[in-house]
Amino acid sequence: MIKRILPLIFLSIISCQKEKPHVDAIVINANVYTLLDEFDKAEAFAIKDGKFYKVASSNELLEKYTADTIINAAGSTILPGLIDAHAHFLTLGQLQKQVNLIGTTSFDDMIKRVLDFQKEHNMPFIKGRGWDQNDWEDKNMPDKTILDKLFPNTPIALTRIDGHASFCNQAALDLGNVTINSTIEGGEVDKKDGKLTGILLDNAEQLVMNNWPSFDKKQLIEALMAAQRICFENGLTTISDAGPDIFTSPWIETIELIDSLQKSGDLKMRLYMMVPGIEPNLSHYLDKGITKTDRLNVRSFKFYADGALGSRGALLREPYSDKHDSHGLPVMSLNHIENAAKRIADSEFQMNTHAIGDSANHQVLLTYKKVLLGKQDRRWRIEHAQVVSPEDFKYFDNILPSVQPTHATSDMYWAEDRVGEERIKGAYAYKKLLEHYGKIALGTDFPVEQVSPFLTFYAAVARQDLEQFPEDGFQLENGLTRMEALKGMTIWAAYSNFEEQEKGSIEVGKMADFVIIDRDIMKVPMEEVPNTKVLQTFVGGEPQI
Repeated sequence: MIKRILPLIFLSIISCQKEKPHVDAIVINANVYTLLDEFDKAEAFAIKDGKFYKVASSNELLEKYTADTIINAAGSTILPGLIDAHAHFLTLGQLQKQVNLIGTTSFDDMIKRVLDFQKEHNMPFIKGRGWDQNDWEDKNMPDKTILDKLFPNTPIALTRIDGHASFCNQAALDLGNVTINSTIEGGEVDKKDGKLTGILLDNAEQLVMNNWPSFDKKQLIEALMAAQRICFENGLTTISDAGPDIFTSPWIETIELIDSLQKSGDLKMRLYMMVPGIEPNLSHYLDKGITKTDRLNVRSFKFYADGALGSRGALLREPYSDKHDSHGLPVMSLNHIENAAKRIADSEFQMNTHAIGDSANHQVLLTYKKVLLGKQDRRWRIEHAQVVSPEDFKYFDNILPSVQPTHATSDMYWAEDRVGEERIKGAYAYKKLLEHYGKIALGTDFPVEQVSPFLTFYAAVARQDLEQFPEDGFQLENGLTRMEALKGMTIWAAYSNFEEQEKGSIEVGKMADFVIIDRDIMKVPMEEVPNTKVLQTFVGGEPQI
């Protein structure tokens, strides 16, 4: 046996000496952050069959290999493909066909955008998203009176920036037969002086949206492709999709469409899907098991313990500091969450639960601990972990925090008004969460926030807005280092998806996902980071922009 193998090895060596091995591409003269070790760097790498093949010096690679393509980075910085650990991919694409209300400065500004949109598109149904009354001089929730006068027959539903409240006119309310007596578990139909205001909180949004015309297949495909373009332009190569806006419809058909588009080569974005934790999704995927391809990973269920802080739907242990008759809302019952957790604990699936308020975080943490007793490396996640009681941080020893740093810098102007000076100390506490778990996954929650991962990086480290306010940073003691922020957007985000063996670092054998940017975000002054431009985004070694 040995005598027969030796000649083959010898011939192979002779062949290599005569002809250089061939690779698909070589990237040279780069400033590469590999993330193999703390601040480990390189200047070149080779790609073959969609994976990193060799990391070395430019001279060594050029001398050793031939390649179809040689990319001279000319000193530009290269990062592993950036991963958004919590976003709404399909929702971002759908938003491109709706009224964009992000950045509205007043109720009148919002109405003007609706009027301008309808003048251009003349739609039978009008949907929009992005308004935030906290950015207006009048911070009260809007009332539908003017909307009813302007659009008496055209249903209009305008979703708040966080997706946890919708502003509807009467024509839209009529779709769901919403009246002054309408109620729904986990939601609230807002009333004032015995009349409907048009505001529907959390599950109450379903009353209208369950009767809203749904996107057809063509529109879904257009939305997915639009979202992909935007994400690639921002250097994102993997998105953890935290599910649809309205938490009622099955996610099964949407995931099947995504899978077919990825297999056909049209959709190249890698997606980690959080399946809404309701029936028939739960039974379907628990019976089917994990779905895993190079581009699609379905192994997570998403739950909602409460609403959002901005719309006062976050579930608090004590009343809101600025609304003493309210504790917020439980969007899903604790009984449903616990029963589902028991089922999921007996599978290989991950459980990810939206928890904003300190009561929601407390209840979910205790539920996780109870059902996971003795089970290791399950990586169950708390999505947002936004307001945490001091005594509850210890529970994050094996519960993974998944946070969105731009929420801190968007909310910092009014968050203390909601929760008071004591509770705010345990809010947006990313450093403290990191210290307890040892890793932290970072996302944007787009389209709640902007898509750019460089804004995530900036907010995580500087804890300031784009005008460098506040001067000393918002609760800067909970800011992350630059390396911690980068890991949270790469290798730790991959870990949160059970994908750290295939992505998240520039390492031999991993998928050749990487991004070339116009500045070294690890060294430039922090105020320059938000202006970072993506020069090229690569997925599997192929350029996407």
